[in-house]
Amino acid sequence: MDRLNLGDLFDPGREPDKTALIAADADGNARHFSYRTLERAITALSSDLARRGFRRGARVALLGINSAEYLVAYFAIMRAGLVAVPVNIRLPDSTIHFILGDAAVEFAFTDRGRLAALPPGLTTVPFDSIAIESAPDVRFTTVVPEGRDVAMILYTSGSTGRPKGVLLSHQGQLWALRTRLATYREPAAERFLVAAPLYHMNALFSAKTALMTRASLVLLAGFTPESYIDATVRFRCTVLTSVPTMIARVVKDEARLAAADLGSVGRVTMGSAPTTQALWDKARAAFPAARLTTGYGTTEHGPSTFGPHPDGLPTPDLALGYPLPGNEVRLSGGITPDKGVLEVRCPAVMEGYANLPEATAKVLRDGWYWTGDVVRRGRDGFYFFVGRADDMFVCSGENIYPGEVEALLERHPAVHQASVVPVADEERGQIPVAFVVLRPGAHAGEAELKQFALGNAPPVQHPRRVFFKPELPLTGTSKIDRRALAEEAAGLIGRE
Repeated sequence: MDRLNLGDLFDPGREPDKTALIAADADGNARHFSYRTLERAITALSSDLARRGFRRGARVALLGINSAEYLVAYFAIMRAGLVAVPVNIRLPDSTIHFILGDAAVEFAFTDRGRLAALPPGLTTVPFDSIAIESAPDVRFTTVVPEGRDVAMILYTSGSTGRPKGVLLSHQGQLWALRTRLATYREPAAERFLVAAPLYHMNALFSAKTALMTRASLVLLAGFTPESYIDATVRFRCTVLTSVPTMIARVVKDEARLAAADLGSVGRVTMGSAPTTQALWDKARAAFPAARLTTGYGTTEHGPSTFGPHPDGLPTPDLALGYPLPGNEVRLSGGITPDKGVLEVRCPAVMEGYANLPEATAKVLRDGWYWTGDVVRRGRDGFYFFVGRADDMFVCSGENIYPGEVEALLERHPAVHQASVVPVADEERGQIPVAFVVLRPGAHAGEAELKQFALGNAPPVQHPRRVFFKPELPLTGTSKIDRRALAEEAAGLIGRE
């Protein structure tokens, strides 16, 4: 049984002076840290936390933008035998307060500007008070986990209800990292770019992947297309991590891309949300020398389920991949053996939801995790995403998955991005309504797009209304905010 602490995932004795982290703030100012410096800072903060007298397993929150100090605190919390609770700072204050109470947080690291918004009585330390370059050289013995001890609690977005705290163990997360690292040929030679927020599984897992293999990590304080492209060029990044909406905004900046030297990029990973063929083709054109991959995973089991085919078969466009060693997968509730809701059993599956035994029992049975994601199994055993089971809606008795309609609309040459939501309809139950972002300089009207859909898919799938927007709204984890769009669509149609 693996008893390594997740906070100890990199070996400080190997190449201590190699660049571990380049942290760039919102103005582009970058600080460089070696593995030796990072290790010393984490050890010093672990020792400080231990002296505060917390009980083993006490919960410590992290509330802030991406920074070197955030990562130092994250690893130090776990080394000290405590549980890290990264919190989405884009949530309303009331929801943040709920999370802090639900997780029984006793202490918090936070950006200085958020101090006044936190609950009174909660002990806090500003991130900017954490010493890194000037950290003292101290000795500290990392707390050894027992069994499936929880390392961290990540909260779901709460898009369909209150956020749920996902309990993730040291043992499970280390297994997931090792499984994912086995898919890289020479991971230590890579330079990873991370711009998504560290309170989200996508970015946090990517950052740990880079550090565990002793690669170099370029961490941006936040995402903008400009800073993402500029950092790729400036720091010669080789692996770009992202969610699809980030790449959709990057490829829209055609002028900046055309002027950029992107020859260093060997891999572009889009994960945490579905990708369409149209976006895939645009990404391939923007990064012609790079291998594109679709990262799949949920907060509850992480991104180590699918990867390359064991026989070296090329991965088809948009495929999630082939099941990686150590994963058991099965499809349930489908009308065919090769299409249904994905269930996964592997060491990375969560321990459960915090304080929610009934919700846990609904998705965890005999070690199998019911993901709620509808997938299909294609040729040679590759899996493809179809849609969320809870996103599917019924129109005139037919099942409609929004992702299929979105992919259809994005095949139109004028469409850059599309999102489809259901709106209640007295006659047909629910109808598909589309929000569309056009390509720069392109023109298309509602009637044209509706006719395009009717000519290229079953009639029931065509959007009954099409609305145009300059940008689609995003959640705090950079995913399309479907709830906001559904409310907007209902309001627009209700006024007609």
